[in-house]
Amino acid sequence: MKMSRRNVFQWLAALGAGAAVSRVARADEAPSAAATGDGSYVPVRTLNGWTLPHRVVDGVKEFHLVAEEIEHEFAPGSVATCWGYNGTTPGPTIECVEGDRVRIYVTNRLREHTNVHWHGILLPAGMDGVGGVSQRNIAPGETYVYEFTLRQHGTHMYHPHADEMVQMANGMMGLFVIHPKDGEPERIDRDYALLLHNWALHPGTSRPDPSVMSEFDLWTFNSKVFPAIDSMVAATGERVRVRVGNLSMWNHPIHMHGVQFQVTGGDGGRWQRSAWRTEVTEIVGVGQTRDLEFVAVPGDWAFHCHMSHHTMNAMGHGVPNNVGVDQTGVEAEIRRMLPGYMAMGEAGMAEHQDHTDSGHMKGPENTLPMMMGKGPFGNIEMGGMFTLIKVRDGLAKGDYRDPGWYAHPPGTIASRVSTNPDFGNPVRRNPARSR
Repeated sequence: MKMSRRNVFQWLAALGAGAAVSRVARADEAPSAAATGDGSYVPVRTLNGWTLPHRVVDGVKEFHLVAEEIEHEFAPGSVATCWGYNGTTPGPTIECVEGDRVRIYVTNRLREHTNVHWHGILLPAGMDGVGGVSQRNIAPGETYVYEFTLRQHGTHMYHPHADEMVQMANGMMGLFVIHPKDGEPERIDRDYALLLHNWALHPGTSRPDPSVMSEFDLWTFNSKVFPAIDSMVAATGERVRVRVGNLSMWNHPIHMHGVQFQVTGGDGGRWQRSAWRTEVTEIVGVGQTRDLEFVAVPGDWAFHCHMSHHTMNAMGHGVPNNVGVDQTGVEAEIRRMLPGYMAMGEAGMAEHQDHTDSGHMKGPENTLPMMMGKGPFGNIEMGGMFTLIKVRDGLAKGDYRDPGWYAHPPGTIASRVSTNPDFGNPVRRNPARSR
């Protein structure tokens, strides 16, 4: 989802010669350092995404969104025809400062009408973007303009309120971040942003199914599944903010390893310090945003939804439960009808990734395996809403390159002490009988 340098300059040229244009924050570039108290800020880094450029016309910041059908890669091996903005899903992050006057053009290149709702933003009713209520819908080929002054700060979102079930299920959404005009009460060294979403991309297909309400195949951070999701990188001691917005069909308990973070903001912007609370897991409800802040400590730390099936990729629903089932002889019988069938699940599904990696279990076309990630100690056995926070000593300010895997200090890695299942003399109640 990275925008090419050529495309960026083509877009800026189209805005008009001599216009004052903001710098594009790309996923492979480092945001600049920020001052405080004067409206400047550390630019948001949207995982696997980008920030929409703008120009300033008579003091108004002008942006241009294009609703259109796109080709999107969830991870290598899974590409789908989706809908989004300006060539990506989620659409580019809109980033402003409290007090800015903004003018946002929206061009509709879909084959049905659309509109844009500015989720959580205070504005005149006629700019709210609800078809039939506050505006006429934007017909195919038309361009509408929204204009309002930002009277708040915080993490917000945008999405359609037209044929919403289809358009959002196909990927039409984005983040709208408003920085406080008076600066932050606590310094922010790195500012990350991500949107939670779900997709029904059935095995062997290449278009999301908008009719599915609960049994989804893919769970994503910024429309990517692990391990295709960028890691969040920080230096030891830096204060990091992770902005999380949820436009999926489920609530998500977002869990961070390694630290106790502070929840410092939500849909209504940054909370008063007295309202900040310390957590390790925060439920982000459907339609909500949450700001999570922490001081980075060295290591490779998991960051994920704690619903276990949300950290896996394409899964079958309603399959037989084979845990504990002796499948001796069954595999050969089934292979007579289904060549290539492999019996699995008697002792759990941990071997699934090994079988798919080795090519023994080739899945359907355009369909990802349940587990894909690999780390320095073997399979990570994760997918979906999972990524890593990589913190290192001495990392240069503004350096967002992946530092590789963490070098653990001697004596700080869990290690094997025995291969004997009868090791030691642990206290056990009602132990299971040996098979």
